[in-house]
Amino acid sequence: MKGVTLRGLEVFEALARSGSVAQAAELTGLSQPAVSQQLRNLETALGTDLVDHGRRPMRLTQAGRSFLARTEAALSELRLAQSELMVMDLSQLSTLSVGLIDDFDNDLTPRLATLLADSMTRARFKLITASSLEISEAMRAQRLQIAVSASTGEVIEGVLEYPLVRDPFILVAPKGVFDAGDLRGGLSKLPFLRYAREQLISRQIEAHLARQKLDFEERFEIGSHLALMAMVARRLGWAITTPLGYMRAGRFHDDIEVFPLPFAGFTRIISLFSGADLADRVPREVADMMRRLMQTQMIDPAIAQLPWLSGGFRVLEA
Repeated sequence: MKGVTLRGLEVFEALARSGSVAQAAELTGLSQPAVSQQLRNLETALGTDLVDHGRRPMRLTQAGRSFLARTEAALSELRLAQSELMVMDLSQLSTLSVGLIDDFDNDLTPRLATLLADSMTRARFKLITASSLEISEAMRAQRLQIAVSASTGEVIEGVLEYPLVRDPFILVAPKGVFDAGDLRGGLSKLPFLRYAREQLISRQIEAHLARQKLDFEERFEIGSHLALMAMVARRLGWAITTPLGYMRAGRFHDDIEVFPLPFAGFTRIISLFSGADLADRVPREVADMMRRLMQTQMIDPAIAQLPWLSGGFRVLEA
């Protein structure tokens, strides 16, 4: 369509997410006047107003809401196509061993495996899924060349870290049990379901609860993430997890609700780790591909379902 540009669509998407010209400018890297001009150009090309210009924060018109759904779908496909085109040339490698946390089993791991296989047409590669602590140990022992896992904050000799995603902790509860206006008071209604203590996510949660001087009955400790989400869905208790964990448990979404934490928030960082002996270009390009895959496959769907995650659950730029 004449006058409809890719930049205009990106600006419109950023405005719709943030409701602010200033924030849209920050998201797109443009000046605020340029953001306003891009929006005006797009509306002129379409012949209709996409936002209500008399309200702050900006709100979409009915036409804007309809157009946004198509815009997000189109941009998502374009970004995914770009990530596939940007897959690094691994033809010089004879083998590549990759480890990923099991948060990605359903979505990212198959896509990553496909892209690696297409790139390494003459090579062999090994891809494993494991817990973050197991992956850290495998990187330390040089059994993996590249890994994606939650960061422990520890510097491992001979291993480089490339932060990928900010993954904040959230509260999950059985549907209809908690009052959104009194989440703190609702915590005593059901038991707290804990991750198994040998897992990194459990240690991070328990450390934060200790800092907040919060103490809950130690009745349940579950090693499997999906089993923990199933127990929440069956109204056996509530839990603390992250958006990545929540999105992985899609089969239980009809029976659980998600809330911001009713006490001080905290987050974990998902990073790519690479052995220092691997050429820097390879992990940087894998990291860039992973950021794009996470954005399209995990972050965008999560924010569409839970808009309050916007800004918290996000890609960390290279």
